Amino acid sequence: MYSLRLILSNWRYFSVVWVFSSLNIMIGTWVLYIPRVKDKLQLSDSEIGFALFCLALGLLFFIPIVPIITKKFGLGRSTIVGVCVFSIAFIGPLIMPSYEALCGSLFLVGIFSGLTDIAMNTLVSEMEKRDRVNIMSAAHGFFSLGGAIGALVGTGLMSVFKIPFYHVALMALIVIVTNLFLAHQYLKIKETEVEVEKEKGKFQLKIFKPLFILAFLAMVTMGNEGAIEHWSSIYLIDVVEISSDNYAGFGFTIFSIMMTVGRFFGDGISAKIGSAKIVFLGCLMAAIGYLFVLTSSFVFSLLGFGIIGLGLSVIIPELIRMAGTSKGIAASKSISFVTGVGFLGFLLGPIIIGYISDSFTLKMSFVFLLSITLIALLISMFKLRVK
Repeated sequence: MYSLRLILSNWRYFSVVWVFSSLNIMIGTWVLYIPRVKDKLQLSDSEIGFALFCLALGLLFFIPIVPIITKKFGLGRSTIVGVCVFSIAFIGPLIMPSYEALCGSLFLVGIFSGLTDIAMNTLVSEMEKRDRVNIMSAAHGFFSLGGAIGALVGTGLMSVFKIPFYHVALMALIVIVTNLFLAHQYLKIKETEVEVEKEKGKFQLKIFKPLFILAFLAMVTMGNEGAIEHWSSIYLIDVVEISSDNYAGFGFTIFSIMMTVGRFFGDGISAKIGSAKIVFLGCLMAAIGYLFVLTSSFVFSLLGFGIIGLGLSVIIPELIRMAGTSKGIAASKSISFVTGVGFLGFLLGPIIIGYISDSFTLKMSFVFLLSITLIALLISMFKLRVK
């Protein structure tokens, strides 16, 4: 909890982690309206899945450009511009009149989500190295907190705003104003130049080989996060068959709360047992959580979503921390690669779930999530050398 106390007592650190919260406040708000968008445009599970794939296309299109932008304009400026434009862009998917327009608007969201995600993670990594502090896990805790805020506040505001546009526009306005107020704390921060090793032509393999493992684990982890964010409410309605749609957001809310708790404690745990062990234990807990979810009992499913959230909470911060300290490569490039592939998983996860659900059942989709989590568990055990 030291990192949390440090953040809450220092505007410099709070200003940055608030960007993490802001990003997921908008995502959490959007998640609440996915069933409504699906019904409004009369989309199948696979069609809404492909629409979400357009997010991935936007991200893929922009990933190679992000390190260039952060180097030219600075990490601070790239972060504040990213979060502001991202918030505005998220209004689009809720007001589009056609399926094609929905896909186009989500493509734009993907572009600005990629910029913000990579810029803010690199910014935290730079602060950690400059100030010799550990706040990465807590920063991602604020990301999870943002999802919980978006879901909880949004659930209440849905009954107030009958038109989704006004709800999302209000949240976007709050996010933009608060971030502009805090941005002066980090606005001028740029990335430290890195001396790159050029040793007997082995540079590429030596640097990128460990990043492939980190990137794969990030893709699986964030794929799980994205799937639960976008499909947990539908799972509770269609599979668990809850008595009222008003309870549909409980799964994601509990998931987000437990992710927040886990990440606030993550920095301290990591300092004691190391990154490799914390990734392994996180995968193990997530696998156990899916077993509870697959019982299709409302109470056990909610418990399962909470356990999954607690397990996944500590993985991404550790992977980003390991990527940011990789020798011989700029943090923006290593973090861009790992978080880019990870965020691709975040976007592709919901899509894959949609296609599996259409081809088989939604419950079978969650069996798939359990399966890839077990694969990540084995990789973290052997490739990260957990002892």
